[in-house]
Amino acid sequence: QVQLVESGGGLVQPGGSLRLSCAASGFTFSSYAMSWYRRAPGKERELVARINSVGGTTYADSMKGRFTISRDNAKNTVYLQMNSLKPEDTAVYYCNAIRYAQYWGQGTQVTVSS
Repeated sequence: QVQLVESGGGLVQPGGSLRLSCAASGFTFSSYAMSWYRRAPGKERELVARINSVGGTTYADSMKGRFTISRDNAKNTVYLQMNSLKPEDTAVYYCNAIRYAQYWGQGTQVTVSS
C-alpha cells in the first residue's frame, strides 16, 4: 500500500523556519521524482519544489533562496526546509511522488502569523 505521510507543519512567526518531512512507503522511492506542492486559501495548488531521482532540483520563483528540498533515499524521506517564512506562505503543503504513477500525501498545514 502506497503511503506518503507529511509532518512538520505548524504555526510560525514571520521570518521563522520550518522543516517539513514526507515519509514514503509502498513504492520504489529512489526512482521517483518527489515534489512539494501547496494550496493557499482561495488559491490553486502550486508547485513549490521538485527533486528528481538523481538529486536535481527545481523551485518556484517565489521560493528560490528561501526553501530547500532534499531527499534521503535510505530513509525513503523527502524534506522541505523553509526559511524566512512570510504570511503568504500560509497553506497546506502536500508531498507528491511521480514516475510510473502519481501519489499524494494528505497534507500538512503551515501557518505563518504573528
